Amino acid sequence: MIWFISDLHFGHDKEFIYGPRGFKSVEEMNETQINNWNSVVAPEDDIYVLGDFFLGTDYDFIRNTLDRLNGRIHLIIGNHDTDSKLALYETCDKIVKPMLFADRIKYNKKLLYLSHYPTMTSNLEADPKLAVINLFGHTHSKDLFYNGLPFMYNVACDAHNNTPISIDQILADIKNEIKSCIALLDEK
Repeated sequence: MIWFISDLHFGHDKEFIYGPRGFKSVEEMNETQINNWNSVVAPEDDIYVLGDFFLGTDYDFIRNTLDRLNGRIHLIIGNHDTDSKLALYETCDKIVKPMLFADRIKYNKKLLYLSHYPTMTSNLEADPKLAVINLFGHTHSKDLFYNGLPFMYNVACDAHNNTPISIDQILADIKNEIKSCIALLDEK
């Protein structure tokens, strides 16, 4: 199975991060996110983290947390992924190399552009079957779609109850959003 998530901000001890997510402390957020991750991601699964995985410089905490997470982790670099953290990630077996600023993968004939930042890759004039779908994070929004565009899907943990989202659920959500857009166009 393939999973996606971004902006976990493990270790980010600021109320403006963990508070809006419904947590009373960073420790509660960290533990819930680890448990949510492992409740859906199996050890043999691939999971793409689209940036801002950890904050802070407690490298023992980062290593210990990575050891607790299931799956093969593919990392897209975010704005909080510092050079020193990237150097640490290079030494971690759980993280698939190379780590990139953006990547693209194909799944069931769909082309997905993976980035930390929202990136315009398609528009409503495009044939939905040929559209390049942007999966992104960064915004900390709870909205699934960026500005209502059905080909820009938010995988941030804020939009998915701090739990990774499967590729199949993402494609189902996009299909439903496209149907809604078409229905709006068909209204008289």
